Amino acid sequence: MGKDYYSVLGIEKGASDEDIKKAYRKQALKWHPDKNKTAHAEEKFKEVAEAYEVLSDPKKREIYDQFGEEGLKGGAGVPDGQGGNFRYTFHGDPHATFAAFFGGTNPFEIFFGRRMPGGRDDEDMEIDGDPFGSFTSFNMNGFPRERNQVGSQIRRKQDSPIIHELRVSLEEIYNGCTKRMRISRKRMNPDGRTTRIEDKILTIEIKKGWKEGTKITFPKEGDETPSTIPADIVFVIKDKPHPHFKRDGSNVIWPVKISLREALCGCSITIPTIEGRNIPMTINEVVKPGMRRRVIGYGLPFPKNPDQKGDLILEFEVSFPDSIPPSSKEVLKRHLPVS
Repeated sequence: MGKDYYSVLGIEKGASDEDIKKAYRKQALKWHPDKNKTAHAEEKFKEVAEAYEVLSDPKKREIYDQFGEEGLKGGAGVPDGQGGNFRYTFHGDPHATFAAFFGGTNPFEIFFGRRMPGGRDDEDMEIDGDPFGSFTSFNMNGFPRERNQVGSQIRRKQDSPIIHELRVSLEEIYNGCTKRMRISRKRMNPDGRTTRIEDKILTIEIKKGWKEGTKITFPKEGDETPSTIPADIVFVIKDKPHPHFKRDGSNVIWPVKISLREALCGCSITIPTIEGRNIPMTINEVVKPGMRRRVIGYGLPFPKNPDQKGDLILEFEVSFPDSIPPSSKEVLKRHLPVS
């Protein structure tokens, strides 16, 4: 009785081309003799390659489906359309089939560099431990080097990080918030060669009090290619300009404009806060330009201890008149100190 190639790959007779590819990939990685050290691994690896060579070729598969292994290899006298009999002979090198299927100079690196969520290999491969642990390195034509051959396994390099600014308001920093960013990136198709465009929503939890320059990194969410490791996507916090306040670390500065008369004679002001409250304040002393007054605990939360907050700092700006009447000058001369 001839070989059952469908059984070798673990698929049904009506399997699609894509099912055949997936089955070969799984079985080839499972039985590769550099990974699988059982006594019959080499023979199983060869059987898997031969089964794939036959079932992935429409003509060979058609003949095999009708006449079995004997007809495929010439024993049943199947005509080849050119006056002779069709005859198939496996080339005998399963490593060549393996390298041709995965492509590139290092098919193991290409495949094992992509991990599925939860730590499982693509297509739920039944591979234990470190996938690189017992493989030899590969030379430029994709075939294994001897273990004592000079040189080392070619490693894929990761692309440089992709940096995006993430603008946040002072109110969002005060309260904390959630940002959702949509990205588009290339992802590898199951054939290991072509790519598709895939959208993904990245969720960013902005913590209370985060400082400008804080970085949020999403590892390996960049474009995926056979020859590189996807880049990290990095978002960098940037403060949005605020209509009333300026930020100084965990403190908030509120510029206050008062007139010269208010600066000399005193005044009452209403202070807004980030949290939306208003605080009344009466000022009786003389206010000099650039003078500051501190309102304790009305700034932004401390990043490491959000229950505590910085201060709200009032920064006074005194508006001087462009001119004053002569009579007013005389009054000022009489009442203001010389120095």
